Amino acid sequence: MRIGDHMPLPAYNVRKAAQVVAFFAKKQGGSINVLKLAKLVYLADREFMSRYDCPILYDQLVSMEHGPVNSRTLNYINGCLTDERNWDSLLVDREGHTVGLRNPQLSTDDLDELSEAEVEVLEDVWSQFSSMDRYALRDYTHEHCPEWEDPDGSSSPIPYERVFKFLGKRHSAELQEMIETQRALDRSLCQAS
Repeated sequence: MRIGDHMPLPAYNVRKAAQVVAFFAKKQGGSINVLKLAKLVYLADREFMSRYDCPILYDQLVSMEHGPVNSRTLNYINGCLTDERNWDSLLVDREGHTVGLRNPQLSTDDLDELSEAEVEVLEDVWSQFSSMDRYALRDYTHEHCPEWEDPDGSSSPIPYERVFKFLGKRHSAELQEMIETQRALDRSLCQAS
């Protein structure tokens, strides 16, 4: 699926989130540190917003002690949420501080929820940040993602409007409203079915 093709409604898609995580785990050699992974997922969503005015995952963004994160995806990574069909079929349970692939032979062709544009952004984020360790990435997000504010040991939501504003988007409020409208429409359609 390409940008501009018929795309599914933008509700949070567990399978798609699992495929984003699997992409980075594959690039790291089959397993990846959780903190590094959380930063890469956030940076990929942020870069996609910069290029296409919408996120990849439509997740809840939050500020946490170690920087900005995609909240629901982090909950899946940490095992706080489970989904046998969509998450567990691709990824093994978190062990220590790493998440790994269930099938090390996974290829980019297996990532059928991701558009070509999304894969391109994931590749670009990997190319730019793969050499950084988890702490360097954490520090990078503290310094280069001004939408993050230290939550003082807790967490606080990051509105999409705030991210768009710091990406230099002139119509950040309208972009936020578009995302919220799409989410509400999707919720209504899910409840109707």
